[in-house]
Amino acid sequence: MDFNLTPDQLAFKQLAKTFADEQFAPHANEWDQTCTFPVATLKQAASLGFGAIYTSETYGGTGLKRQDAALIFEALATGCPSTTAYLSIHNMVTWMIDKFGTEAQRQQYIPNLASMDFMASYCLTEAGAGSDAASGKVTARLDGDHYVINGTKSFISGGGTSDIYLVMLKTGKVEQGAKAMSALIVENGLDGLSFGAKEQKMGWNSQPTAEVVFDNVRVRKANLLGKEGEGFKIAMAGLDGGRVNIAACSLGGAQTALNQAANYMQQREQFGKKLNQFQALQFKLADMLTQLNAARLMVYNAAHSLDINAPNKTETCAQAKLFATDACYNIVDDALQLHGGYGYMKEFGIERILRDLRVHRILEGTNEIMRLIIGRKFSQDIAHGKPFE
Repeated sequence: MDFNLTPDQLAFKQLAKTFADEQFAPHANEWDQTCTFPVATLKQAASLGFGAIYTSETYGGTGLKRQDAALIFEALATGCPSTTAYLSIHNMVTWMIDKFGTEAQRQQYIPNLASMDFMASYCLTEAGAGSDAASGKVTARLDGDHYVINGTKSFISGGGTSDIYLVMLKTGKVEQGAKAMSALIVENGLDGLSFGAKEQKMGWNSQPTAEVVFDNVRVRKANLLGKEGEGFKIAMAGLDGGRVNIAACSLGGAQTALNQAANYMQQREQFGKKLNQFQALQFKLADMLTQLNAARLMVYNAAHSLDINAPNKTETCAQAKLFATDACYNIVDDALQLHGGYGYMKEFGIERILRDLRVHRILEGTNEIMRLIIGRKFSQDIAHGKPFE
C-alpha cells in the first residue's frame, strides 16, 4: 500500500528497499551468527544519504522529514532490523547535534556523521537508571575549560566501536534529577574513556553493545550540547523521534516475516491441500496484515506529528511505539508458527527477526513507560476538561 505517498517518497523508499534487498538481506543471518558490525555496508548506506536523513543539508545532511525517515527505516529493516536500528540511533544523535548544537559543533561533527566516517552512540541508560532516566548518576564537574566525567553508561549500541558518544549526565547535584541533566559530546580515544566487554545478547547481534566507562575523562566545555540543565529536554526530544524510528524498524521486520509466511503457505502441503487453502490460516494471515497496516498508519501519523510539531506529539509517538512494536513482534511470532518447525531453524531467518524485534518493546522507553505517558496525559486532559477528539 502506498498510503498516498508522494512520488519523491515512493522513490527514496524504493531506493532504500533495493539497498536492503541487495546489501542487508543476503548477509543478515551471517552478521547475526558471527556478531559482525557491518561498518563498510553502513557507509554505503550513508553514501545514499541515509547517515543523516532528517538533518539539515547545510553540513551534509539529507534534509528530509521524519515521515520520510520512517519510510526509509521501514524499508531498510526488511533486510536487517538490527543493522537498521543502529542506523536510526546514529541518525538521532546527528539530528540532536544539528538541532541543539552550536555552529562550531555542527561544522565539526555533522559532515563526518553524515558520511558515517564517524559512527555515533547515544548514552542515556545506566544500570540503575533505565526507565527512570532522570535518576542517572554519571556526573560532569567543571574544571576550568573542561568537564571531568565519572560514571558508567549501560547497554550502549555501538559501545567500543563508535567515534562519537552523546552522553546525558549530571552537571548539577545528582539529587536534582532532570534539572541537573546536561548533554556532552564525547569523542572516542580520550584518556579515561573505556568500554566493558561486548554484551552477549538475544538479538541485535549485528551491532555491538557495551558499557561506556568514564574515569576522570576530560572533555572540552565547548562540547556541551545546549546549555547546562537542558539535557533532559534534549533527551526527551530525541526519544520522541527515536520511538518512531524503532517502530518503523519493527514494521520492516514484520513485513518480511509476513511475506515469507505467505510464500511458504503457497508451497507447503498438508492433508492434500496447500496451507493457504485452509480457511483458519487465511484468517490468520488476514489478521496479521490488518495489524501491520494499522501499525503502519500509526507510525506514519506519529512521524507527521513531529514534522508539524504537534502539541500532542509526545503521546502520539508513544502510542505508535507501543502499538507497532507489540503488534509487529506478534506478527513475526505468528509467521514463525505458520512455518512450523522450519520457522525455528536459523536458515529461514524468521527466528532472527523475532529475536531482533523483541528488544524494540524495551528500548527507547519500555512499552510499560509508553502506557504511563499515554495514560497520564489522557487523565490530565480529562481533568482539565479536554475531551478526547
